[in-house]
This record gives sequence, C-alpha cells and structure tokens, in this order.
Amino acid sequence: MSATFIHRKNRSTGLIALAAALAMLGLGYASVPLYRLFCQVTGFNGTTQRVSVAQANSVSVASRTMSVRFDANVERGLAWKFKPLQITDTVSIGARDMAIFTAKNLSDKAITGTATFNVEPAYLAKYFNKIQCFCFTEQTLRPGQEVRMPVLYFIDPAIMDDPLADDVEQLTLSYTFHPVAGETANALDRTGSGS
Repeated sequence: MSATFIHRKNRSTGLIALAAALAMLGLGYASVPLYRLFCQVTGFNGTTQRVSVAQANSVSVASRTMSVRFDANVERGLAWKFKPLQITDTVSIGARDMAIFTAKNLSDKAITGTATFNVEPAYLAKYFNKIQCFCFTEQTLRPGQEVRMPVLYFIDPAIMDDPLADDVEQLTLSYTFHPVAGETANALDRTGSGS
C-alpha cells in the first residue's frame, strides 16, 4: 500500500468520525424538543394534547361520562400554596369543561413558577385535550398574591373506541409547580411590583 492511499483512507475515516460526532451533537440539542413533540403527539408518559378552540368546537359530545380528578403539587422549597377548587368532576366525553386552580405566594418575594403536568393512567393521556391552560406559560406571583388559574379541557370521544379504556372510570390531571430562576423574578424582587 502506498503512503498516499493510507493518507486518503485516514482522512476519509477522520471525516466520517467528525460527521458522526457533529450528528450526535445535533441530536443532543434536538432531543428535548423532539421528545416533547413525540410525547404531545402520542400522549407518551402522560402528556396531554393541546388543541385550539376551533378544533374543540368540532368535537361531538357523547352520552358517556367520566370522572376527572385534579391533583396539585409544588416542588419542595417553592413557597406557594397550590390547589384545585374542586377535587373531582364528572364530565360528558367530548364536552368542554373548566377546572380552576388557585396559587398563592406565601413568601415576601416575587416568585416565578412553571407547571409540569401529566395524566394518569398515562396510556390514556392522548385523549385528554387542553384548550387553555396556565401550564403553557410561566406564572409570576408577587408577595402574598393569590391567583385563580383556569384549565379549559375535554376528553376526546375516541377514548370510547379504545379497548384499554373500557374499565377506566377516572382520569387524573396532575400538576406540579417548579420555581423558575431568572430575570423576571429578580426584576420583580428589585421593584417590588409585577407591573
């Protein structure tokens, strides 16, 4: 083998390794949004669906009802009181309904939080559709401030065609608020107001 052939082969191998490393780096950056998209499309890991008002208006209401349980949690160290106004509700499948949660900042500082959510049983989350929800944005509460946060939702009638849902009588919508470290909360701490 000539030195030129070995040099070309090493160069080719190096370029392939570099391309593979760049592809893995790109996948690393894209993994979070791709995973989030996968969960939203499939309902994987209890991820609910997000729909528009127009999509919700096209859904027919069924005669079957289902119970929805609402669960509210805060991460340890977040000085908020967070709870649903109503623990359970019975809804007609396909009908829009609203749940109200309240959150109160128990500290003397403004705190920004964001909610994560899931539905149990997780394999039926793809049928839980949220039209409007506080979980899509960060929430900043001033010291002592209490707010009402609505969730507008419906259960997709397609759940009635899923044999895994035949024996399910209740879905649980669970939220957990986590603190968000950042400029918004710091700016509110300096000014003492949220406006």
